[in-house]
Order: sequence, then structure tokens, then C-alpha cells
Amino acid sequence: MDGTQRFPKIPHRTRSERLPRIVVVGAGFSGHTAAKGLLRRLRGRARITVIDQRDHFLYLPLLPEVAVGTLEPRRIAVSLAESLRGADILLGTVDHVDIDERSVTWVDPEGGRGQVQYDRLVLAAGSAHKLLPIPGVAEYAHGFRSLPEAIYLRDHLVRQVELASASTDPAEQRARLTFVTVGAGYTGTEVAAQGAALTSLLVKSRPALHDIPIRWLLLDLAPRVLPELDRALSRTAARVLRQRGVEIHTEQSIAEALPGKVRLTTGEEVTTRTLIWCVGVRPDPLVADLGLPTDKGRLIVGPDLGVPGHPEIIACGDAAAVPDHTRGGAPTAMTAQHATRQGRLAARNIAASLGYGRRRTYRHHDLGFVVELGGADAAANPLGVPISGLTATIIARSYHLLSMPGNRVRVAMDWLLDATTGRQTTQFGIVRGKHVPLEANRLAPQIENTHPEIRPRKVPQRIEIAQRRQAARNARTPDLDAGPGDGVPRSRFPRGRRAV
Repeated sequence: MDGTQRFPKIPHRTRSERLPRIVVVGAGFSGHTAAKGLLRRLRGRARITVIDQRDHFLYLPLLPEVAVGTLEPRRIAVSLAESLRGADILLGTVDHVDIDERSVTWVDPEGGRGQVQYDRLVLAAGSAHKLLPIPGVAEYAHGFRSLPEAIYLRDHLVRQVELASASTDPAEQRARLTFVTVGAGYTGTEVAAQGAALTSLLVKSRPALHDIPIRWLLLDLAPRVLPELDRALSRTAARVLRQRGVEIHTEQSIAEALPGKVRLTTGEEVTTRTLIWCVGVRPDPLVADLGLPTDKGRLIVGPDLGVPGHPEIIACGDAAAVPDHTRGGAPTAMTAQHATRQGRLAARNIAASLGYGRRRTYRHHDLGFVVELGGADAAANPLGVPISGLTATIIARSYHLLSMPGNRVRVAMDWLLDATTGRQTTQFGIVRGKHVPLEANRLAPQIENTHPEIRPRKVPQRIEIAQRRQAARNARTPDLDAGPGDGVPRSRFPRGRRAV
């Protein structure tokens, strides 16, 4: 027997198992950036595992453009397998992190369970809808943070205009052409501005609606739109909104959501079939389940993003309360700009903990903000210089193209086609209202196509309760995506049916 046979070469799999394993929970802005930075810095000297319930990175700032048909949905979804080559991509929802055992447990879309050990952990779980204790909101409103929600909203807006055109009842027509958006931050402002432009375009081709006013309401308890941004940006956005017929109701919100109408805090009742919830976000509930100190739901970390007492854990993005030294140590805002830069720092400091490079602390001065309002309208303040109109639109779109990790050419082509050939105004009904419920808590993925023999024997109580609630909603909700005013007798719809 020769030497090669007596001393076989160690297989690659065995060698890789000796490498330190870094697990990244979440593939949003901070998680995706951290994973990409780790791949670049370590270059095969560690195993990098990314766990997320989606197989793609979603570029959220352009979600409103998907909702109004400017961009196709896949344009803002970048495949993790393509953008994170060299990482192990695990599709599933993380439901437990055992800090003592250094393990992460997840549930995949078909109900299977998995567990992975880690040497270093990057917590970038992101955020979920922020639900306020307002009666009826959970039943009748829809959020706006995912591709299904954007696709549903687009179909819903088109459908309301089509049903209004087919109706002979002026009251029903006015209700269907009334759209209420709650929250005048980034998302709410962009949705209202671009949604108003879309519905105006839809009505132009329907003569029966020429005398029926389109009404968009934007509500917020703040004294102005975009309260977290510079006043110049706020004034520009408010001007564009008013030019498009949007009613801005500051220092007020909704007091109650009812079937087919909402009651405002002023006492006014608005008849509508559309309630869009853009109030804000809160950290993913997974953070609270860790049992570590938090600040308003966000994990307390040091300026190097490390968790006190657990040097093997780094948290970033919306899940972490990173001290902002440019604001006296207050936690950084939950924005993509901070999340991306914290992801880069997380990669640097994880690599440093393994002996590659030096650790640094987080310091970032805002370079400016951009707000896309649709068409040739936008607001921007690069380096503090306020700009509006076409110039701001060019700056905003250039910024988005540079920030996206892929699909840049496809996005640019969609913008060009929209500007030169117009947009398609059809609805397909591929996402029903029951599939995009407004939930404050993070639910386990919908289990489907699971063979009984491979179904997990025991599901944690939290997931089991969530699944029972989802099953109950599906059982009492009809398959047709219609509401009490959609030409169907109200008696057919049990209490709790969504108006949108």
C-alpha cells in the first residue's frame, strides 16, 4: 500500500467542519451587507451561514414603485444564492436562539426543523409591523413591507377603480375612490404620492368616473409629513402631495376602523374600502425572546455592535440599539442607511475577532436623504443641500441603483419603459387579502406540501398558537377577495372581514 492510500487526503467537507462557523440571522439590509462583507474579508477561512425566510434580498425603498406598477416585483428581489456566493443559504424562520449552547433553530416553509451551531452570531433579524391598540386596525388594514403586500395593494387599487366604474351607485363609487393611508413617514408619504398618481391615471380611461372625485387621505399624529427629515424635504413632499389631490391630515389619526369606513380622532367618519397601514415598524419579536437586555425592543449593544457579556454575538440594523455618537449616544434611527453601514462594521468586527483586521466603533454622519414621489417628482438633500423636481429624481434613482446589490440594468430599463411607453394597468388577483394579514407578531411560515411522515413531532407553543390563529382566519374568510361593498350581500361575510 502506497503512502497516498495509507494517508488519504482530508476531504473538503471535513476540513470545512474545522473552520469557525458564522451564522447570520436575517438577510435584510444589515444582514445581507454583513454576510457579503464576511465573504470578502475571510475568503474561505470561515463557514458563513445565512438564515432567512426569503431566498432573496428585498430592496424595500423601491417597494412603492412595485405597488404602482413602475417596476416589476422581481426587479427589487435579488437572489441570495447569486449575491452571496460561497455562503450556505438556509430558507426558514428562526424561532429560537440558545445562547448557552450557541445554536440557532429554524422552521422551513414545509414545517421541517433544523438547527445549526455557531462560533460567531450576527443578529440582523430586522423589524415587523408596528401595530397600535386601535380597534379594527388588525382586521381591516393592510401593511406595506413585503412583495405580497405591494402586489396586493396594486391589484386592490386597480380593482377598486374597476368596480367603481361598473357601479351605478354614486355613494359606492365615492367610497371605492377614497383611500386612507395612516402614517406620513417615508413609506406612507411615498405610497400616498404614487398611489394618487396611479388612481388618477386609471380614472382617465373610464368615462363613468370623470365626475366622481378621487380622495386620498394621509394621516399622522406628527405636525408635518416626513417628521423625521429636514423641513425642506417635508415642504417639498407636502407640495407634491397637495398638487396630486392628497388631503394631509396632521396631528390626527384614526380612532377606529369599521367595515367599509374609518372614524378619525376628530370624530369624522370616512367611507372607504382602502386602509393602508404605514405607521412604522418595531424590532422583530425574536429579539425579545433572547432574554437579553433591550431598549424599546432593540437589543442593547456597545459602539462596536457587540452584545455586553457575549463577545461572540454582534447585533445590527433594526434589531439593535446602536449608540449614535452624532446624537449624544441615542440609538440610531431604524433606516436602511444605518443598517447598511452597521452591516459593514459587523463584518469587520467579526473578522477581527477571528484575528483578521482590527475592531472599530460605529460612527456615521448622514449624507442626506432621498424621497421618491413618482414621475419626475422627488425630494433630496445630498450633503444638506435641498433639491426637488427632476434633478432630485435623477439623484434619487442614481442613489438607488448604486445601493442595490443587483438587477440594476433591469430596474433602469423598467424606469425607461415607464417614461416612454406608459404603464400597464391590469390586476391579476394573485394575492388575496387573507394572505397578507396585518400582524404585529412574527409568525412561523405557512406550512405546505408537508408529507405526514416528515412533519415535526413537536412544534414550539408559540408557533403552534400562531398556526392555529392563521388556520382560524383562513376558515372564516371566503376565497373570493371581496368585501361587503363588492357586490356581495354583507351577511355572507363574518365579522372581521377586511375592507381592503
